[in-house]
Amino acid sequence: MKNKINKISLIIPVYNEEENLRDLYREVSRSLSGLACAWEMVLVDDGSSDASLSIIRDLAGADPRVRYIAFARNCGQSAAFAAGFRFAGGDVVVTLDADLQNDPADIPAMLEVYEQGVDMVIGWRARRQDTLVKRYASRFANWVRNRVSRETVRDTGCSLKVMRTEMVRAIPMFTGMHRFLPTLMKLEGATVAEVPVNHRPRSRGISKYGIWDRAWASAYDLLAVRWMQKRHIGYVVSDTNLE
Repeated sequence: MKNKINKISLIIPVYNEEENLRDLYREVSRSLSGLACAWEMVLVDDGSSDASLSIIRDLAGADPRVRYIAFARNCGQSAAFAAGFRFAGGDVVVTLDADLQNDPADIPAMLEVYEQGVDMVIGWRARRQDTLVKRYASRFANWVRNRVSRETVRDTGCSLKVMRTEMVRAIPMFTGMHRFLPTLMKLEGATVAEVPVNHRPRSRGISKYGIWDRAWASAYDLLAVRWMQKRHIGYVVSDTNLE
């Protein structure tokens, strides 16, 4: 059965990205201008210490499709995504980073795949524009995650994803869980498709996460995900008189 999209909500965590936000807004607006459905951009300021929140407020004041949430302190990407999912007004959510390495121009094609009847579409960065060390570290981490979680996802680290809102809201979000959204969505019964997407080098600002910081955190979180897979309660109701 094909999916009908009424409205999409772009969920974008922001942490000290003052140099990229205006260009991000322009690229998103241009990329989504041909969509038949409505859209909104939900920017989640994760306790930025630069002018990011001020710029977000300016964007929201100029365009009612721009909504924002500002954290009192830095809480991390998982918290930012969780807050965005909670307040999303669309029946479909699209996640991406604010650093312009994800290309908003890929979103319409991903939505077309979603409309074919799947519950989640995840981007696969076929040509990573990162350092050699970062690419190999990511490739190794992805292999470990797939082996432990019995997955086949090509690129778990790509933030560009399209998801059914009601399903992603059912996922218990803890710190680090945004890295395992495809696996957690499958626990909720989701069908998942992968598509190659563009990946661009960061031209402004600096990465907020070190390779080894991310590796240690992911290893710890992976054990939790494996436990969730083994202990997950799944059932199908065959009959009931409850409404």
